[in-house]
Amino acid sequence: MTMNDDLTFCLTRPTEVPAPDGLQAWCEQWRQLAAERHDPVGLALRGGFAADRVGWAFAAGYQSALRQLIQVNGGTVDDHELLAMCATEAGGNRPRDIETRIADDGAGGVTVTGRKTWTTLGSACTGLLVVGRVDGGETDRPALKIARVDTHTQGVSLVEKPPLDFVPEVPHVAAVFDGAKAEALMPGDGYSDFVKPFRTVEDTFIALAVQAWLVREGRARGWPRSFLESLIASQAGLAAVAAQPAGAPATHIALTGALARTNDLYQQADALWADERDAAAERWRRDRPLFQVAGKPRAMRAQRAWESLGG
Repeated sequence: MTMNDDLTFCLTRPTEVPAPDGLQAWCEQWRQLAAERHDPVGLALRGGFAADRVGWAFAAGYQSALRQLIQVNGGTVDDHELLAMCATEAGGNRPRDIETRIADDGAGGVTVTGRKTWTTLGSACTGLLVVGRVDGGETDRPALKIARVDTHTQGVSLVEKPPLDFVPEVPHVAAVFDGAKAEALMPGDGYSDFVKPFRTVEDTFIALAVQAWLVREGRARGWPRSFLESLIASQAGLAAVAAQPAGAPATHIALTGALARTNDLYQQADALWADERDAAAERWRRDRPLFQVAGKPRAMRAQRAWESLGG
């Protein structure tokens, strides 16, 4: 399907959507959507449109972002799979912060040992993308790889964290790996090919999904066509960004502009939601802080992009 098909979907599909009865119901809904074999942009838009709240739109954008990242690096994701990135440790997620080890198990496979402090959707996932050291060295820039680990394999423990004040439907866990066998090692460098570009890809796809949710809500509530037109234009711009190399400075600058437009749209939505008094409006006001998370890293990403281009 084309981008035009995706935008037409958001503009023409019925606006009544069922509210999933909890996390597992949303996971089954996601699997049914994934089985339709849309590309990651189409998944983000359709998953966001099908959401009855920001939390499920966020989850759809997150899963779509991981599929995009894996596909760009030559991998595949089965329809039934839900994945999570496992990068952050006690010291952070920079290469020198990574203490998790990926080691040869002596039988032609690899094992993973370490602890990750923050994993989004971890308890709902079938697999985890775990970044770890493969050289055993203590240098500032160790060799890193991504091991794909089945969530339910022996040696994996997930520790639930308390829900956040916003999008509390989306769970987060700490993940402990005690010699857990990996299903596979992803090709390429674990940091430069996966961890570093993921923030860019994640920002893009979550914005796509949340805006698709807003299109559906706006159509259902009779919000001004000018607002819907701006949302559709923004989605088209974000889809164009998604097609560019995630590590390119020009991509980062384009995304900065796209996210600035996104923030303007959310501010317009604040005024539109202000007249609403239903549960969805209350959830919007509750979940609004989500969009301020990681603002400083985004600003630094843009600054570095301009500097790399001599600006």
